Amino acid sequence: MLPALALAACTGAPDSRLTSPDGRIAVEFTSGPAGEAVYSMVLDGDTIVRPSALGFRLLGHEKDLTGGFAVEGVSFNSHDGKWAPVWGENDSIADVYNSMIVSLKQKDSGLKMDVEFRAYDDGIGFRYVFPEQQGADSLFIAEELTQFAMTGDHTAWWIPGDYDTQEYNYTKSRLSEIRGLFPSKVNPDNASTTVFSPTGVQTSLQLKTDDGIYLNIHEAACINYPTMHLNLNDTTMTFTSWLTPDNQGRKGYMQTPCATP
Repeated sequence: MLPALALAACTGAPDSRLTSPDGRIAVEFTSGPAGEAVYSMVLDGDTIVRPSALGFRLLGHEKDLTGGFAVEGVSFNSHDGKWAPVWGENDSIADVYNSMIVSLKQKDSGLKMDVEFRAYDDGIGFRYVFPEQQGADSLFIAEELTQFAMTGDHTAWWIPGDYDTQEYNYTKSRLSEIRGLFPSKVNPDNASTTVFSPTGVQTSLQLKTDDGIYLNIHEAACINYPTMHLNLNDTTMTFTSWLTPDNQGRKGYMQTPCATP
């Protein structure tokens, strides 16, 4: 499913809170003052991901899906099962999580969007779900604006964000050092190299806090959807999702009902 964040606390009490089966990890959803959709993540009571925005910029819609939301409902569930990998050392993998679906409706446009969260004992995942709805059978993505706000200048293992290749050696550095190191890490010998930002990196991205906590940002179930890079604001230490565009510059085509990775 999901931009997955393998192992948030908001200012004030969250609207809704989901905990992992062992109770150590929590993801919190909060509505901002202008109806923004915001999540954050906590591990053992400590903030791991600061309040981070959710949303989209859609082509053909006057309002971006970044605010003006009303929460129409929140539902909770749990799952205890297994899934079978295509290959690997194990013929089945435990699939145990608690889930929360936050149902949103944008007041001006009337567009409905759910955010489905899953909390596992080793991380969280979330995705956007667009139900079937009148007047929105097709959605064209200009930008996905999902954020991952870090709590500090973490150590990162990264490769440059490049539409054309992943053939890079990993670099270990502080997040604040990516911009300075980036030009020397782009391979000029590749026949085709297309980077999009001097602080853009590819997933999966591994991070380590100064407290020794490892985090990994990646995506799962990337089906009929563009792959995700991450664009770093190295002033706020916040990553924003950066989808791979087509030759028209569009970053995704969705037909409701549908769900993102």
